[in-house]
Amino acid sequence: MIKVVILGSGNVGTHLFKAFNKKNSEIKIKQWYSRNLKDLAPYSDLVKITDQLDKLEFADVYILAVNDDSIYELSTQLLFSNRLVCHTSGSKSKNELNLKNRSAVFYPLQTFSKESEIDFSKIPICLESTNPNDMITLKKISKSLGCTYYEIDSNQREKLHLAAVFVNNFTNHMYTIAKSITDKSKIDFNILKPLITETVNKINTLDPKEAQTGPAIRGDKKTTDKHLMDLDNEKHRQLYKLITNLINDLDHEKL
Repeated sequence: MIKVVILGSGNVGTHLFKAFNKKNSEIKIKQWYSRNLKDLAPYSDLVKITDQLDKLEFADVYILAVNDDSIYELSTQLLFSNRLVCHTSGSKSKNELNLKNRSAVFYPLQTFSKESEIDFSKIPICLESTNPNDMITLKKISKSLGCTYYEIDSNQREKLHLAAVFVNNFTNHMYTIAKSITDKSKIDFNILKPLITETVNKINTLDPKEAQTGPAIRGDKKTTDKHLMDLDNEKHRQLYKLITNLINDLDHEKL
């Protein structure tokens, strides 16, 4: 059995705890640390909690599920050495961790909100470690969650995180703009949800480039000009122009 200590009570830390705690016979959560014990109070009957770094118990792996800016500082404050310590960041190198311990990365590629239920078996885990035995441990943890895992180095993970911003964060902002448009016209945004679902489903079988549809790829300038006239937000208008031009360039590439 692999003994784990989680440090951090944010979205990632909370979902990791829930996933590990689901009758997982291969993982034992030894302890959960947070600077604010109030965040962990709802789980105090399920796991030992602490807000004291000098009270951390021995474990096979310590997972730092904290924001990027806190990784280095927290890793330097750990009072032990030569233990396996990993962070969960997509954009930070494993060398962000203080080198007094064996550093690694356990990056679940997913968007996390405490309010949303997450099925970890559907989340790819990106792993990095310079120690082969530590990599074996991280793979065992991934398998215990039912996850597909990938050995990805820091440079690759940085590029993957960039790509993830486009497919997740930027796409979600497009939904926000779309909802502002439907709200102003008193249209139920839910009407668009089947279209959103089908757009996502298509890339399971098609290359995104081949799945592109719409007035821009058709060269339908009459429609795109009308859309520009209908947009009353100048920033949205500029964004529409930019994306239309990018799609037009994509069409030329195909030719």
